[in-house]
Amino acid sequence: MAQASVDAGAQAAPTQQSSANQAKAPWRDVTPREGLAGWRATGGKASYAFENGELIGRAEPGKTNSWLVSEAQYGDFIIEFDAKTDPALNSGMMIRGQSRPDYRDGVVHGYQAEIDPSSRRWSAGLYDEQRRQWLYTLGRNEAARQTFRSGDWNHYRVEAIGTRLRTWINGVPAADVVDDVDARGFIAFQVHAIPDAEAARHPEVRFRNVRMITESPARFAMPATALAEQGWLTNRLSAGEQRAGWKLLWDGKTGAGWRSVKGQKFPATGWSMADGVLRVEGGGGGGDIATTRDYRNFELSIDFKLTPGANSGIKYFVDAGLLKKGESIGLEYQLLDDERHPDAKMGRDGNRTLGSLYDLITAKNLSDPDSPGKRINPPGSWNRAVIVVRGTHVEHWLNGFKMVEYDRGSPAFRALVAQSKYAGVPGFGEGKQGPILLQDHGDRVEFRSIKLREL
Repeated sequence: MAQASVDAGAQAAPTQQSSANQAKAPWRDVTPREGLAGWRATGGKASYAFENGELIGRAEPGKTNSWLVSEAQYGDFIIEFDAKTDPALNSGMMIRGQSRPDYRDGVVHGYQAEIDPSSRRWSAGLYDEQRRQWLYTLGRNEAARQTFRSGDWNHYRVEAIGTRLRTWINGVPAADVVDDVDARGFIAFQVHAIPDAEAARHPEVRFRNVRMITESPARFAMPATALAEQGWLTNRLSAGEQRAGWKLLWDGKTGAGWRSVKGQKFPATGWSMADGVLRVEGGGGGGDIATTRDYRNFELSIDFKLTPGANSGIKYFVDAGLLKKGESIGLEYQLLDDERHPDAKMGRDGNRTLGSLYDLITAKNLSDPDSPGKRINPPGSWNRAVIVVRGTHVEHWLNGFKMVEYDRGSPAFRALVAQSKYAGVPGFGEGKQGPILLQDHGDRVEFRSIKLREL
């Protein structure tokens, strides 16, 4: 989901009361010391050493990320540390980390506060290592991005309290996530794998002043900030999301609020609801479904899971007149298995691929100029699609990355429509409002956590 931006004036400077509270906090130093007792290195070949009060991780050639993992396990806690990394070396601090034989042969995985020295500067963003990828990017948090000092020391704070995970970098709020996957785990220091030629010079990441609060950490949590909360609770809204105006468009159990485009009721066949998943079964027997009300300015978030070779879509500003005739014509966020479905090679320049504005604008990674590819979890895994509409301005986001940006009704938009399959549809995509529609394209696709807030 796209996150709301943070003004420079909304930085999380503690109040006098909270500063006094922090001074009384039961901090304890957990910086790994000489001999690294209580810690173990795992994963890649990077080396770890304690020198002059600092933990130093040095990269080595190899394709696997390296970790220095704590033997201790932690549930709720607050951790602060300083870190400095070579501009070529990505790193991070894993919190509530996991490693189990039944999950990918024991690979280290879980929540990670990123240390990102690239031009993207998403340091203190939250990443789900070896699992769901980004849970909270800094794609719309310019204040946090700008405070990062490449090649120098930066101060990080992470609060893991209940299902709430919050981060700060140099005193600026960076990420705010609610997630219930892992309640307890280890902490770990990462040395990310990099190309062998770069690793051969052994670039370093350094950590110092690593300290934790594990006794009643909620008493010492920072005050609320202006940062938008990112919810990952399945078919549920966090308290922060509710305060921000989010509503569930699907209740996780019934067809309430949705109808078939062929009638006024939810389809009797072709769609199913079980175990918190809304599923189009495939075969085309159910037809498209649409919300029973229209929307104008909104942010829509939908988790989706494709099967191999699947094709589907999320449509918005669907033409009401055509909908009455059973025709689902509207702007479409394309859902597609790009590797296996032939539609990925049709249209123009890939404008029918995953995340694209179907047949009009090709999805490209607009958030990360150094990594133009899409961040896609493969068929069988959950992905998150987000559509943001403010007036005529529209954005498509995929797994936290902006993929499409355009203005409805602009000369550029109309020129694209004139070259598309919608050239003969009067005023295509320029209606003032319309329902949200999920497409039955004949393939099995799953949806959950369908939520929207009106802007």
